[in-house]
Amino acid sequence: MTFEDLPTTPRAEELLDKAFSRASRAGRAKDGWDAQESMLITAANILSDNLANVSTSWPDFEFEVEPFYYELADAVVNVDELRQALSEVNWASRQIDELRSEYQAKMRRSGVETARKHRKQAFARMADIVDEIEDDLLTVGEARDALKTLPDIRPDEPAIVVAGYPNVGKSSFVNRVTRASNEIASYPFTTKAVQIGHFERDRIRYQIIDTPGILDRPEEERNGIERQAVSALTHLADAVVFVLDASGDCGYPIEAQLELLAEVEERFDAPVIVVCNKSDRSTDVEADAYMSVAEGENVDAVLDMAVEAVGFEPDLPTRGEN
Repeated sequence: MTFEDLPTTPRAEELLDKAFSRASRAGRAKDGWDAQESMLITAANILSDNLANVSTSWPDFEFEVEPFYYELADAVVNVDELRQALSEVNWASRQIDELRSEYQAKMRRSGVETARKHRKQAFARMADIVDEIEDDLLTVGEARDALKTLPDIRPDEPAIVVAGYPNVGKSSFVNRVTRASNEIASYPFTTKAVQIGHFERDRIRYQIIDTPGILDRPEEERNGIERQAVSALTHLADAVVFVLDASGDCGYPIEAQLELLAEVEERFDAPVIVVCNKSDRSTDVEADAYMSVAEGENVDAVLDMAVEAVGFEPDLPTRGEN
Protein backbone atom coordinates (compact mmCIF):
# COMPACT_ATOMS: atom_id res chain seq x y z
CA MET A 1 0.00 0.00 0.00
CA THR A 2 1.13 3.55 -0.76
CA PHE A 3 2.03 4.69 2.79
CA GLU A 4 2.29 1.43 4.68
CA ASP A 5 6.07 0.96 4.57
CA LEU A 6 7.17 4.50 5.38
CA PRO A 7 10.04 4.51 7.90
CA THR A 8 9.75 6.08 11.33
CA THR A 9 10.66 9.75 11.28
CA PRO A 10 13.31 10.69 13.88
CA ARG A 11 12.91 13.78 16.02
CA ALA A 12 15.57 16.47 15.73
CA GLU A 13 17.00 15.88 19.20
CA GLU A 14 17.14 12.11 18.70
CA LEU A 15 18.90 12.47 15.38
CA LEU A 16 21.53 14.87 16.74
CA ASP A 17 22.20 12.62 19.76
CA LYS A 18 22.66 9.63 17.47
CA ALA A 19 24.99 11.46 15.08
CA PHE A 20 27.23 13.07 17.69
CA SER A 21 27.47 10.01 19.96
CA ARG A 22 28.57 7.83 17.06
CA ALA A 23 30.97 10.53 15.93
CA SER A 24 32.51 10.55 19.40
CA ARG A 25 33.05 6.79 19.26
CA ALA A 26 34.59 7.09 15.81
CA GLY A 27 36.95 9.77 17.09
CA ARG A 28 38.13 7.63 20.00
CA ALA A 29 39.22 4.92 17.57
CA LYS A 30 41.75 7.23 15.93
CA ASP A 31 44.33 9.85 16.89
CA GLY A 32 45.08 13.47 16.09
CA TRP A 33 43.91 14.92 12.82
CA ASP A 34 42.39 11.61 11.64
CA ALA A 35 40.14 11.56 14.69
CA GLN A 36 38.72 14.99 13.89
CA GLU A 37 38.05 14.11 10.27
CA SER A 38 36.47 10.79 11.23
CA MET A 39 34.13 12.56 13.66
CA LEU A 40 33.15 15.11 11.02
CA ILE A 41 32.43 12.49 8.36
CA THR A 42 30.54 10.18 10.73
CA ALA A 43 28.22 12.88 12.08
CA ALA A 44 27.59 14.41 8.66
CA ASN A 45 26.86 11.05 7.03
CA ILE A 46 24.41 10.00 9.73
CA LEU A 47 22.54 13.30 9.61
CA SER A 48 22.51 13.61 5.84
CA ASP A 49 21.60 9.98 5.17
CA ASN A 50 18.82 9.89 7.75
CA LEU A 51 17.30 13.12 6.50
CA ALA A 52 17.55 12.00 2.89
CA ASN A 53 15.84 8.74 3.82
CA VAL A 54 12.99 10.66 5.40
CA SER A 55 12.38 12.73 2.26
CA THR A 56 12.99 10.11 -0.44
CA SER A 57 10.98 7.32 1.20
CA TRP A 58 7.76 9.21 0.50
CA PRO A 59 6.12 8.76 -2.91
CA ASP A 60 5.78 11.71 -5.26
CA PHE A 61 2.23 12.89 -4.61
CA GLU A 62 1.91 14.37 -8.10
CA PHE A 63 3.07 11.38 -10.13
CA GLU A 64 3.07 8.27 -7.92
CA VAL A 65 -0.03 8.55 -5.72
CA GLU A 66 -3.40 7.36 -7.00
CA PRO A 67 -6.05 10.15 -7.06
CA PHE A 68 -8.03 8.34 -4.36
CA TYR A 69 -5.04 8.15 -2.04
CA TYR A 70 -4.13 11.77 -2.74
CA GLU A 71 -7.55 13.06 -1.71
CA LEU A 72 -7.79 10.65 1.19
CA ALA A 73 -4.37 11.75 2.43
CA ASP A 74 -5.35 15.39 2.04
CA ALA A 75 -8.44 14.74 4.16
CA VAL A 76 -6.30 13.24 6.92
CA VAL A 77 -3.31 15.59 6.71
CA ASN A 78 -2.59 18.75 4.73
CA VAL A 79 -0.69 17.41 1.71
CA ASP A 80 0.68 20.82 0.75
CA GLU A 81 2.13 21.31 4.23
CA LEU A 82 3.54 17.79 4.18
CA ARG A 83 5.22 18.32 0.82
CA GLN A 84 6.73 21.58 2.06
CA ALA A 85 8.04 19.84 5.18
CA LEU A 86 9.60 17.09 3.08
CA SER A 87 11.22 19.72 0.88
CA GLU A 88 12.74 21.39 3.95
CA VAL A 89 14.07 18.05 5.23
CA ASN A 90 15.65 17.36 1.84
CA TRP A 91 17.19 20.84 1.88
CA ALA A 92 18.73 20.13 5.28
CA SER A 93 20.24 16.89 4.01
CA ARG A 94 21.93 18.71 1.14
CA GLN A 95 23.15 21.52 3.39
CA ILE A 96 24.84 19.07 5.73
CA ASP A 97 26.49 17.33 2.76
CA GLU A 98 27.88 20.69 1.68
CA LEU A 99 29.11 21.44 5.21
CA ARG A 100 30.98 18.14 5.30
CA SER A 101 32.78 18.95 2.05
CA GLU A 102 33.51 22.52 3.15
CA TYR A 103 35.01 21.54 6.50
CA GLN A 104 36.91 18.56 5.16
CA ALA A 105 38.68 20.95 2.81
CA LYS A 106 39.44 23.34 5.68
CA MET A 107 40.74 20.57 7.93
CA ARG A 108 43.13 19.26 5.28
CA ARG A 109 44.95 22.59 5.34
CA SER A 110 45.22 22.79 9.15
CA GLY A 111 46.96 21.26 12.12
CA VAL A 112 45.33 19.15 14.81
CA GLU A 113 44.14 22.00 17.05
CA THR A 114 42.73 24.01 14.17
CA ALA A 115 41.11 20.86 12.79
CA ARG A 116 39.42 20.37 16.16
CA LYS A 117 38.09 23.95 16.04
CA HIS A 118 36.79 23.40 12.51
CA ARG A 119 35.09 20.16 13.55
CA LYS A 120 33.37 21.83 16.51
CA GLN A 121 32.25 24.69 14.29
CA ALA A 122 30.87 22.21 11.76
CA PHE A 123 28.99 20.38 14.50
CA ALA A 124 27.42 23.61 15.69
CA ARG A 125 26.29 24.53 12.19
CA MET A 126 24.89 21.04 11.61
CA ALA A 127 22.94 21.28 14.85
CA ASP A 128 21.54 24.66 13.77
CA ILE A 129 20.34 23.17 10.49
CA VAL A 130 18.62 20.23 12.19
CA ASP A 131 17.07 22.52 14.80
CA GLU A 132 15.73 24.66 11.95
CA ILE A 133 13.71 21.73 10.59
CA GLU A 134 12.54 20.43 13.97
CA ASP A 135 8.92 21.33 13.23
CA ASP A 136 9.16 19.88 9.72
CA LEU A 137 10.31 16.53 11.11
CA LEU A 138 7.38 16.57 13.52
CA THR A 139 4.99 17.31 10.63
CA VAL A 140 6.38 14.43 8.58
CA GLY A 141 6.31 12.05 11.55
CA GLU A 142 2.72 12.86 12.43
CA ALA A 143 1.68 12.48 8.80
CA ARG A 144 3.41 9.11 8.57
CA ASP A 145 1.63 7.86 11.68
CA ALA A 146 -1.73 9.06 10.36
CA LEU A 147 -1.38 7.74 6.81
CA LYS A 148 0.21 4.35 7.38
CA THR A 149 -3.14 2.93 8.54
CA LEU A 150 -5.10 3.98 5.45
CA PRO A 151 -6.92 1.09 3.80
CA ASP A 152 -5.25 -0.94 1.06
CA ILE A 153 -7.22 -0.06 -2.07
CA ARG A 154 -6.28 -1.81 -5.31
CA PRO A 155 -7.15 0.13 -8.47
CA ASP A 156 -7.03 -3.05 -10.59
CA GLU A 157 -9.86 -4.72 -8.63
CA PRO A 158 -13.53 -3.76 -9.03
CA ALA A 159 -14.91 -1.66 -6.19
CA ILE A 160 -18.43 -1.29 -4.82
CA VAL A 161 -18.91 1.77 -2.63
CA VAL A 162 -21.60 1.75 0.04
CA ALA A 163 -22.90 5.25 0.74
CA GLY A 164 -25.69 7.07 2.54
CA TYR A 165 -26.51 8.93 5.72
CA PRO A 166 -25.07 7.82 9.09
CA ASN A 167 -26.77 4.92 10.87
CA VAL A 168 -28.70 3.63 7.85
CA GLY A 169 -26.92 0.25 8.01
CA LYS A 170 -23.88 0.64 5.75
CA SER A 171 -21.39 -1.03 8.09
CA SER A 172 -23.87 -3.78 8.95
CA PHE A 173 -24.27 -4.57 5.25
CA VAL A 174 -20.52 -4.61 4.59
CA ASN A 175 -19.88 -6.81 7.60
CA ARG A 176 -22.57 -9.25 6.52
CA VAL A 177 -21.20 -9.78 3.01
CA THR A 178 -17.47 -9.72 3.78
CA ARG A 179 -14.96 -10.76 6.39
CA ALA A 180 -14.74 -7.18 7.65
CA SER A 181 -15.69 -6.42 11.23
CA ASN A 182 -16.24 -2.68 11.27
CA GLU A 183 -17.55 -1.08 14.44
CA ILE A 184 -21.34 -0.75 14.53
CA ALA A 185 -23.11 1.68 16.85
CA SER A 186 -26.11 4.00 16.89
CA TYR A 187 -24.36 7.36 16.84
CA PRO A 188 -23.18 9.49 13.90
CA PHE A 189 -19.81 8.90 12.26
CA THR A 190 -19.13 5.54 13.87
CA THR A 191 -17.03 4.80 10.79
CA LYS A 192 -14.06 7.08 11.42
CA ALA A 193 -12.35 6.33 8.11
CA VAL A 194 -12.91 4.47 4.88
CA GLN A 195 -13.07 0.73 5.62
CA ILE A 196 -12.67 -2.05 3.08
CA GLY A 197 -13.82 -5.65 2.86
CA HIS A 198 -13.59 -8.29 0.13
CA PHE A 199 -15.70 -11.02 -1.37
CA GLU A 200 -15.32 -13.27 -4.41
CA ARG A 201 -17.66 -14.08 -7.27
CA ASP A 202 -16.67 -16.29 -10.19
CA ARG A 203 -13.04 -16.18 -9.05
CA ILE A 204 -13.02 -12.39 -9.18
CA ARG A 205 -12.19 -10.54 -5.98
CA TYR A 206 -14.36 -7.50 -5.34
CA GLN A 207 -13.60 -4.66 -2.96
CA ILE A 208 -16.54 -3.26 -1.01
CA ILE A 209 -15.94 0.12 0.55
CA ASP A 210 -17.75 1.29 3.67
CA THR A 211 -17.62 5.08 3.63
CA PRO A 212 -18.22 7.44 6.55
CA GLY A 213 -21.71 8.94 6.60
CA ILE A 214 -21.73 12.06 4.44
CA LEU A 215 -24.18 14.78 5.27
CA ASP A 216 -26.23 16.63 2.69
CA ARG A 217 -24.44 19.95 2.70
CA PRO A 218 -22.13 21.89 0.34
CA GLU A 219 -18.67 20.49 -0.41
CA GLU A 220 -16.89 23.41 1.28
CA GLU A 221 -18.74 22.69 4.53
CA ARG A 222 -17.86 18.99 4.65
CA ASN A 223 -15.34 17.88 7.21
CA GLY A 224 -12.36 15.62 6.61
CA ILE A 225 -14.32 12.43 7.26
CA GLU A 226 -17.00 13.42 4.78
CA ARG A 227 -14.37 14.35 2.19
CA GLN A 228 -12.96 10.83 2.49
CA ALA A 229 -16.34 9.44 1.48
CA VAL A 230 -16.67 11.82 -1.45
CA SER A 231 -13.17 10.89 -2.60
CA ALA A 232 -14.03 7.21 -2.43
CA LEU A 233 -17.16 7.73 -4.48
CA THR A 234 -15.35 9.85 -7.05
CA HIS A 235 -12.30 7.70 -7.70
CA LEU A 236 -13.17 4.18 -6.58
CA ALA A 237 -16.74 3.37 -7.38
CA ASP A 238 -17.48 0.92 -10.17
CA ALA A 239 -20.95 0.80 -8.61
CA VAL A 240 -22.59 2.53 -5.65
CA VAL A 241 -24.98 0.92 -3.22
CA PHE A 242 -26.89 3.86 -1.72
CA VAL A 243 -28.62 2.82 1.48
CA LEU A 244 -31.82 4.51 2.65
CA ASP A 245 -33.66 4.14 5.94
CA ALA A 246 -37.34 4.89 5.49
CA SER A 247 -38.10 4.00 9.10
CA GLY A 248 -36.48 7.18 10.40
CA ASP A 249 -34.50 5.23 13.00
CA CYS A 250 -31.25 6.67 11.63
CA GLY A 251 -32.26 10.11 12.87
CA TYR A 252 -32.49 11.76 9.46
CA PRO A 253 -35.74 12.36 7.52
CA ILE A 254 -36.17 10.44 4.28
CA GLU A 255 -36.45 13.75 2.40
CA ALA A 256 -32.90 14.66 3.39
CA GLN A 257 -31.65 11.20 2.44
CA LEU A 258 -33.25 11.52 -1.01
CA GLU A 259 -31.63 14.91 -1.53
CA LEU A 260 -28.23 13.33 -0.85
CA LEU A 261 -29.09 10.49 -3.23
CA ALA A 262 -29.89 13.03 -5.96
CA GLU A 263 -26.50 14.68 -5.41
CA VAL A 264 -24.70 11.34 -5.66
CA GLU A 265 -26.56 10.37 -8.83
CA GLU A 266 -25.80 13.73 -10.43
CA ARG A 267 -22.16 13.99 -9.42
CA PHE A 268 -20.79 10.50 -10.00
CA ASP A 269 -20.63 8.39 -13.14
CA ALA A 270 -20.87 4.96 -11.51
CA PRO A 271 -24.25 3.18 -11.57
CA VAL A 272 -26.20 3.73 -8.35
CA ILE A 273 -28.34 1.01 -6.79
CA VAL A 274 -30.88 2.45 -4.35
CA VAL A 275 -31.52 0.08 -1.44
CA CYS A 276 -34.07 0.52 1.32
CA ASN A 277 -32.65 -1.11 4.44
CA LYS A 278 -34.68 -1.98 7.55
CA SER A 279 -37.49 -3.13 5.27
CA ASP A 280 -38.92 -5.07 8.20
CA ARG A 281 -39.79 -1.68 9.69
CA SER A 282 -40.66 0.41 6.64
CA THR A 283 -40.64 0.21 2.83
CA ASP A 284 -42.19 3.64 2.38
CA VAL A 285 -39.74 4.83 -0.29
CA GLU A 286 -39.11 3.98 -3.92
CA ALA A 287 -35.98 1.86 -4.30
CA ASP A 288 -34.32 -0.68 -6.56
CA ALA A 289 -34.23 -3.24 -3.77
CA TYR A 290 -35.51 -3.74 -0.24
CA MET A 291 -33.55 -5.58 2.42
CA SER A 292 -33.19 -6.00 6.16
CA VAL A 293 -29.64 -6.68 7.22
CA ALA A 294 -30.81 -7.29 10.78
CA GLU A 295 -33.24 -10.01 9.61
CA GLY A 296 -30.96 -11.32 6.86
CA GLU A 297 -33.54 -10.57 4.16
CA ASN A 298 -32.42 -9.99 0.53
CA VAL A 299 -28.82 -9.14 1.49
CA ASP A 300 -27.36 -11.56 -1.05
CA ALA A 301 -29.76 -10.32 -3.71
CA VAL A 302 -28.53 -6.75 -3.21
CA LEU A 303 -24.93 -7.92 -3.52
CA ASP A 304 -25.82 -9.76 -6.74
CA MET A 305 -27.31 -6.55 -8.13
CA ALA A 306 -24.14 -4.65 -7.28
CA VAL A 307 -21.92 -7.24 -8.99
CA GLU A 308 -24.12 -7.12 -12.07
CA ALA A 309 -23.97 -3.31 -12.10
CA VAL A 310 -20.16 -3.39 -11.98
CA GLY A 311 -20.08 -5.65 -15.03
CA PHE A 312 -16.40 -6.41 -14.51
CA GLU A 313 -14.70 -8.46 -17.20
CA PRO A 314 -11.16 -9.56 -16.35
CA ASP A 315 -8.48 -8.92 -18.92
CA LEU A 316 -7.64 -12.53 -19.68
CA PRO A 317 -5.06 -13.59 -22.28
CA THR A 318 -6.44 -15.23 -25.40
CA ARG A 319 -5.02 -18.26 -27.10
CA GLY A 320 -1.98 -17.58 -29.16
CA GLU A 321 -0.76 -14.69 -26.98
CA ASN A 322 2.73 -15.03 -25.54
